Amino acid sequence: MNTLDFSPLFRTAIGFDRLARQLESARNIGDAQSYPPYNIEKTGEDTYVLTMAVAGFGPGDIDVVARENVLTVSGRAPQTEESRSFLYRGIAGRAFERRFVLADHIVVEGATLENGLLQLGLKRVVPEALKPRQIPVQAGRPQAQPRITANGQGDQAQAA
Repeated sequence: MNTLDFSPLFRTAIGFDRLARQLESARNIGDAQSYPPYNIEKTGEDTYVLTMAVAGFGPGDIDVVARENVLTVSGRAPQTEESRSFLYRGIAGRAFERRFVLADHIVVEGATLENGLLQLGLKRVVPEALKPRQIPVQAGRPQAQPRITANGQGDQAQAA
């Protein structure tokens, strides 16, 4: 089993313990599950599509919940008719729960279920306060604000 040693990072960086926990939990989650199969596709600079193969499940059988940087997709096994008799059952219809760790500012835009494929649209939405902003640089000295004197007049009014 491969393990990652983050101790060099912790000697010079502060606040990255959360990142180490997220990487460890993502590694553990990925090893434990294989059903249902899924794809993660990058469709643009800040957009992604998560596609899960959920044959036999309807929209009412699937729950999608995004909470605190974790996306949970779960499915309840649909009720089958007891009168049906299968000679071979190769389409899995068992309940499942998949968890995905989301990066900061990733939001789920929507979910569609078509032809047995559940597609979730994901997008990185960085708040304006966190985006880099350009600070204009002006030539010359900064202009001093006029002082207000005790009589309510500014420096320029006294000079006149």
